[in-house]
Amino acid sequence: MSQTPLRIALVGNPNCGKTALFNLLTGARQKVANYAGVTVERKEGRFATPSGRKIQLLDLPGAYSFDSASPDERVTHDVLMGRYPGEAIPDLVVCVADATNLRLHLRFVLEVKRMGRPVVLALNMMDAAKRRGITVDVPKLARALGMPVVETVAVRRNGAQSLIELIDGVDANRTPSAEGADTGGDLHAAVRAILADAVTMPRATDARDDAIDSVALHPVLGPLILAVVMFLVFQAVYSLGKPLTDSIGDGFDWLGGIAGAWLPDGPLRSLLTDGLLTGLGTVLGFLPEILVLFLFILVLEESGYLPRAAFLLDRMMVSVGLTGRSFIPLLSSFACAIPGVMGTRSISDPRDRLATILVAPLMTCSARLPVYALLISAFIPHRLVFGVFNLQGLVLFALYVAGIVGAMAVGWVMKHLRRDRTEHALLMELPSYRIPRARDVAIGLWERCTIFLKRLTGIILALTVIMWFVSTFPSPPAGATGPAIDYTIAGYLGRALQWPFAPLGFNWQMSLALIPAFAARETAVAALATVYAVAGGDSDVAALGHTLAQNFSVASALSLMVWFAFAPQCMSTLAVIRRETRSWRAVVLSFGYMFVVAYAASFVTYQVARHFL
Repeated sequence: MSQTPLRIALVGNPNCGKTALFNLLTGARQKVANYAGVTVERKEGRFATPSGRKIQLLDLPGAYSFDSASPDERVTHDVLMGRYPGEAIPDLVVCVADATNLRLHLRFVLEVKRMGRPVVLALNMMDAAKRRGITVDVPKLARALGMPVVETVAVRRNGAQSLIELIDGVDANRTPSAEGADTGGDLHAAVRAILADAVTMPRATDARDDAIDSVALHPVLGPLILAVVMFLVFQAVYSLGKPLTDSIGDGFDWLGGIAGAWLPDGPLRSLLTDGLLTGLGTVLGFLPEILVLFLFILVLEESGYLPRAAFLLDRMMVSVGLTGRSFIPLLSSFACAIPGVMGTRSISDPRDRLATILVAPLMTCSARLPVYALLISAFIPHRLVFGVFNLQGLVLFALYVAGIVGAMAVGWVMKHLRRDRTEHALLMELPSYRIPRARDVAIGLWERCTIFLKRLTGIILALTVIMWFVSTFPSPPAGATGPAIDYTIAGYLGRALQWPFAPLGFNWQMSLALIPAFAARETAVAALATVYAVAGGDSDVAALGHTLAQNFSVASALSLMVWFAFAPQCMSTLAVIRRETRSWRAVVLSFGYMFVVAYAASFVTYQVARHFL
């Protein structure tokens, strides 16, 4: 008879190191999904104690207080109370607190204790606390709280040993008691009393953090440093990712050559070489550049710099009708607009939240990156500017800036259209600076890589096969003199779509690629690769770029890049907007204004470029 795993829930404030502790305990033995009925991330992992005891660990969404009505905090509360459908009540709650900031974190610990669940307190970041001269009398703190207290350092290999030993000794039928000193009434007063009795702090903040912040948060130097950091990130996307992209393209070209040599001429050979290997290989080739972007975002997040970037941009964002709290969701949208829209839950004001939801899709998501990379490599020469900067990287940076400027402009318009123009102060915790842990960054990259690959083998695979089919059938009629693809479904459909997009400089192949791109932006590249491969072109990334350069003008390529900078978001993003706002009006508004902006910007770009380039 197999042993029933002990079910443990990890809870804590954001920035307490909870996820790092989760990664330390579970490693790669974890899975990520959403809770049923809501777009809140659910992370679950498993590990075994030295005695062989099986543990099922649930990383609940971060929460500052259960008094808030945010979806994340509501889910955490309901899971702990056993009220969430489909979620078994935890046998034990491990409350993670930052030992360097107990004044903030202990209040939430007391809230969790009030729920009457068996609780253990994990004092995390104890190494940083000791460096700052903070002394915690653990036995006295345990008595004051009425719960077991253990020290952890989630960034060290054996940093959770005390917690594992405590868990190993827990009796599932008699878990640690949550009883202890009465903490009823004012929780802030209770926290002050506990700190005065059990904790000694030489100073409220870290001297090193203060020294770094004197430069990083300087009103002049701070924004300048932030601009340089973001500029270098986009330069790195090309400098580091492009060689790997070329290698993957060469590999799929080699596979296509082998498949073409072994298979007889016919539909099966065309499906494999012109459809699957061409479409999927072209999109997969841009995975390294996407992962380079994710790498830098994760490093900035793990280092504690992102909340400071939000602080720096607060004044500017308020001036255009947004809020500093919009920064983190908008930055998340550089990876994908879906988590960006979901991240707006931290914005309490409904109007500020709606404004952020509507502008989040203007941020240049990673799905646009394959389109940009393909067109930039085909039409922008590879040369250095001022002997230092890559011109292709500069163009990519300009496209990202265009999305940001567009978002600011839309926010400014919304601010002046709505009646409530009051400004809302930004109140947020600035975590201590820390060196990003390679293990946590690697796990984050692996999660994003698997998500991309699942999309690649799911919707992108299906759309690639459909694009091959419509580009291949029906066969040309007897006596046809034009290219075979002109007589296919794709040819007829593309020419029907071309007339509204002709003022933008789009040919029928470009117009056709916009259809699958609405399902997933990356498939625009796969669609172009499939159409031109079926028409007799080469299939690898470099050859596709050469083919496009022969069929597009520079003005058309720039117009298409600008279209994707502002184009209506994918279906998945629209679905999340509907789910988060519970309003079809917001969905129609989002799609409609982005279509108008994209069409107008592409029209101007094409008309200007074709006269000057």
